[in-house]
Amino acid sequence: MTTTRPALDPELRELLADTPLMSQLSPEILAQLRQLPSTPVEDLLAHRQADRRELTVPAKDGAPIPLSVLSPANAATTGRTTAAPCVYWIHGGGMVMGDRFSQIDIPLEWLDEFGAVVVSVDHRLAPEFTGTALVEDCYQGLLWVAEHAEDLGIDPNRIIVAGISAGGGLAAGVTLLARDRGTPAITAQMLICPMLDHRNTTTSSRQYSGVPGVWTGEMNAFGWSCVLGDLTDDAVPAYVSPALADDLSGLPATYIDTGSAEVFRDEDTDYATRIWAAGGQAELHVWAGGFHGFDAGFPQARISATARRTRTDWLARLLSADSPA
Repeated sequence: MTTTRPALDPELRELLADTPLMSQLSPEILAQLRQLPSTPVEDLLAHRQADRRELTVPAKDGAPIPLSVLSPANAATTGRTTAAPCVYWIHGGGMVMGDRFSQIDIPLEWLDEFGAVVVSVDHRLAPEFTGTALVEDCYQGLLWVAEHAEDLGIDPNRIIVAGISAGGGLAAGVTLLARDRGTPAITAQMLICPMLDHRNTTTSSRQYSGVPGVWTGEMNAFGWSCVLGDLTDDAVPAYVSPALADDLSGLPATYIDTGSAEVFRDEDTDYATRIWAAGGQAELHVWAGGFHGFDAGFPQARISATARRTRTDWLARLLSADSPA
């Protein structure tokens, strides 16, 4: 039986009409998707005054984790005399694809707007790596950034952990890890249409199953099965599937956005609701007619521009409140 679904934003519907969509992922399709060209970060940096530094830091098992550090060029000549805020970026891709340059145009807007240093992490992917490997890679990269803040020109008291889709889920997991381990300090978490719940049982999960889409319930089940491996439901850590966390108290300021027409809508709104219930501060936006990752895929749409500007305005308020006197 077909489940009734919220209508797409008319402009997004037109833009999506020429995009090939599917409903399922498989190992064979994943192998093909991984061969697609990565984001040409050089094109994004060509018109920006930005310095780029590539480095690797060790994972818990000693494997190298690549980090890209993108900083405003010539900070001294632009009047900046204080350390910059940092956006620690975690890319999307269902935990099975993508790299540190995926969706990098989003945090680069904050380099432009606030002079933020953007650090993007290339965590390992499922199914080659499972369980907590991905979130631990992201956490170890963040820990290294905080410990080397002075060298990177970063204010360690203004670190924002941000991510989109699977990266949003990993950002939530990293923030839980940092809270529970007591380090590093995180000023805010920015969770963009985050992938938070491996159970895949919400109303929105069912609404966006059985039909082609940008990211469907079936694709979501495939991604989670890859990252969970042989783990049974009762053994899944909340750091991997943050919706499982019993306690959402003590989290930093949180921004969550999602579309009304996407698979993660209900788990994302529930996460914000539970942060409020725990006495925390969260700002939630559900964009009417937005499908999964709409503003990353079609930034030219009016609703996308509004969603991006709203996130940037929230960061502006946050950073203004946290700016050193």
